[in-house]
Amino acid sequence: MRLSDGKDIESGGLAGRLYRSVAPVGDVARPTYVLLHGIGVSHRYFARLHRELALAADVYSFDLPGFGDAPKPRRQVPVGEYAAFVRAALAEAGVTACVVIGHSMGTQHAVELALQEPELVAGVVLMGPVVDPRRKSVARQALALTRDAMFSESPSANAIVLADYFRAGPRWYFTELPVMMRYPLEARIRGVSQPLLVLRGSQDPVAGRDWCERLAAQAHQGSATEIPGHGHVFQHTAPGTVAAAITGWAPIRRRGPFPGA
Repeated sequence: MRLSDGKDIESGGLAGRLYRSVAPVGDVARPTYVLLHGIGVSHRYFARLHRELALAADVYSFDLPGFGDAPKPRRQVPVGEYAAFVRAALAEAGVTACVVIGHSMGTQHAVELALQEPELVAGVVLMGPVVDPRRKSVARQALALTRDAMFSESPSANAIVLADYFRAGPRWYFTELPVMMRYPLEARIRGVSQPLLVLRGSQDPVAGRDWCERLAAQAHQGSATEIPGHGHVFQHTAPGTVAAAITGWAPIRRRGPFPGA
């Protein structure tokens, strides 16, 4: 599952691809959502959620450098540099206020973007955040992902994820894996002043309930919600439910991050 009309983007010596669904200038002001994928994958597992949100919002999805259709960097890229890459792409696209939505390792990029650009990021959504301290080794993380694929995901979700892993390749995946494993999400989240929502699938073995609730508690304005009956890739298996949870998120709506809100 792929979105159309992707645009190649470059910044800071990194190259990626941007997919956007934006209303024509002059239309009624709409919210803006930015979707950031996790390690090994691409915009494709966000495509259903992207389309759901685009019914009433401007939406931006990425193939971050090294993943999907984006070329692989020649060096390891830290989380903060990925966030800076997203920031530069959004600035070029004219985005001045948004809610950033990260999944899995993308939650780390989302938090860093919120810390780097508090005036740009009005709210943060963390979906299936990593790395749960109970899975702080690569072996335990791999076991949780395997359990998720075997027992909690649909065939189409597994097909997308596995195909994207294949495209990313083991060299680049294992180049970035240490970056993901050592990122101190719980500590960094304490600096996020914006409203923050943690979402997890109730059957997700990767992001445990206790971990997600603790992350929400660390944020200045945090809350946590579960998507019943779904696993780690719930944005693909329950896009309508996830879109409703995000768009109905009361703290974001009251904050009014969008023109006319």
